[in-house]
Amino acid sequence: MTNTSRFHIMRGAAALASTVLLATACEMAVTNPGPIPDAALNTTLAVPAIVNGMSGDLSLGLGGIVLRSGLASGELTAAGNFADEGFFYTGTFTGLNANTDWANMQRARWTSESGLERMKTVLGSAFETNGDTPRAYLYAGFANRLLGEMTCTAVIDGGPAQSDSVYFQRADSLFTRAYTLATARSNTSVANAALAGRASIRAWLGNWTGAVADAALVPNNFLFNAIYGIGTSRENLYMAEQTITRREVTVWGTYWATQSKLDPRTPWDTVKTGSTLTKGQDGKTIFFRQMKYLALGSSVPLVKGAEMLVLRAEYALRSGDIAGMTTLLNTARAQYTGLAVLTAPTTTAAAWTLLQRERGAVLWLEARSLWDMRRWNAEGTSTFLTGRNKCVPVSDNEYASNANLRK
Repeated sequence: MTNTSRFHIMRGAAALASTVLLATACEMAVTNPGPIPDAALNTTLAVPAIVNGMSGDLSLGLGGIVLRSGLASGELTAAGNFADEGFFYTGTFTGLNANTDWANMQRARWTSESGLERMKTVLGSAFETNGDTPRAYLYAGFANRLLGEMTCTAVIDGGPAQSDSVYFQRADSLFTRAYTLATARSNTSVANAALAGRASIRAWLGNWTGAVADAALVPNNFLFNAIYGIGTSRENLYMAEQTITRREVTVWGTYWATQSKLDPRTPWDTVKTGSTLTKGQDGKTIFFRQMKYLALGSSVPLVKGAEMLVLRAEYALRSGDIAGMTTLLNTARAQYTGLAVLTAPTTTAAAWTLLQRERGAVLWLEARSLWDMRRWNAEGTSTFLTGRNKCVPVSDNEYASNANLRK
């Protein structure tokens, strides 16, 4: 949900409430109307709210896993007393620890996909020309990408276990529809976001040529965010809650804590009580605060031009073009202020180390690094996940409720 959309919805609700209050100024009784009937959403007037709901559920699904996948991939260190976070940090998380994230990520997928079906029914022949339709396809694409990058197994609406690549295949189709319809309506922001989303998906499906072709069309300075808010806890960004409001996770003890805290891609800072370094909620782990998300309403990038440049750089390296890789990495670094120009490595091994660190910096704390380390581990270019869990398993709750699954 964009900030503008949320404002309009709240403003409309406030206006309606004011009208009701004026009309019943002498009536003090309160009647609870109960839940809104599902059928009440079967109207064209409800379509913007349905699509904003897709955005909200995507943000909710992403919000928790940004922090926990950060622990699992070495972007963060546990500094509190939460059990799930502790297991993610040690790389020993199970289906029990995955219950919340699995449910939220699956809800984001179901909300967008079922919402699209409702919109087709409600809008009829006007479905593809409706201004909210491209956004709906886009959110569905991102929800599937999130599941594909995070989970070990695809499970669709109570069905059997499938390859996690099923999510990527679904996302490819959804991003394509978003791009096509957004382009037809000259909605450049959604079209670029769909291209960027599809570029990553096509790379993960092995179609690097298609991935690079899409990535090259995305402006270098492009950014498309998942939106959070300062209202209810459901709207809050979990990362900010646990690092600004609390001290549950820390940058201390990670590779990033050995790098300059002034790097605009990976900002962090020490926190002191007097002259003593402050500890985390556990009372023993040094607390270095991430400074990327400073407020409960901070946005989390879903795609950006710098990521596309790094994706193209990875393809250049895979093609043996270290000089081309370095040029693209430097173009990505130029999107930020104060970063020095890189020199091309002299060996393939050094080039992979550089590429992985640069991609890690660009996508730091955006729930993308666990997937990167998983695929690089499978290819033998990264060892961090060796001996650790590499993806989120099917949740215990899914096993308990899905007759098509057996442990």
